[in-house]
Amino acid sequence: MAVAAPPSKSHPRHSHHAAIIARMKAAQAALGFRVKSGWAVAILMSGSVRSLHLCDSCVINLSDPCDPATRQPYHAAMGLLETNATKLKRWTQSVRRTTDQSVVDLLQRYIDDDYKIRFAGLVVGSMIDPDSIANSHIRAHALEGRLFRTTLAAALQSRGIHCAIFTERDAYATAAEALGKSPTQIKYTVTRLGDSANGAWRAEQKLAALAAWLALR
Repeated sequence: MAVAAPPSKSHPRHSHHAAIIARMKAAQAALGFRVKSGWAVAILMSGSVRSLHLCDSCVINLSDPCDPATRQPYHAAMGLLETNATKLKRWTQSVRRTTDQSVVDLLQRYIDDDYKIRFAGLVVGSMIDPDSIANSHIRAHALEGRLFRTTLAAALQSRGIHCAIFTERDAYATAAEALGKSPTQIKYTVTRLGDSANGAWRAEQKLAALAAWLALR
């Protein structure tokens, strides 16, 4: 977690040198996402596993905000499963276009800020196989979960970013084991990261930050 030092007067050359060093340190970064239906929280983290720096927190679209149907494309009326192949093709293609554009825009912004990103972590609600679910309404949710996580992962991987996927239920336990800390320590650190966040720092942001922390490994 970055803690700002009090400002001090320095020679312009020293300030320039310090700025270069700071940019070099910030160059290596990782992304974390909490994937939801039609959108995702994105967190950019730099530093190291032991010294975390929250660089950015934002929300990206995974579905077309002008077409509400693309947010839950497998849901039909009355909670039934959508089976119209023409509609599904149009909506899922829209999801892929929107997600791809969101990733392009996000990465370009970070590239412009001199961050180099090679790894990302995605936290999802579930990775259950939709075909194993008999209830049509629950299957619709599972199909949408699979659509959004695989589409986001594909967009990142196509740009050279390796992805790891975690479920919300197991995320903190996985992090505790991987990072050699207790779940309490993990939760405390992730919560404190919110002190430097601009905007909301709810469960979605914390899980995305946790994924970014794991990706920094």
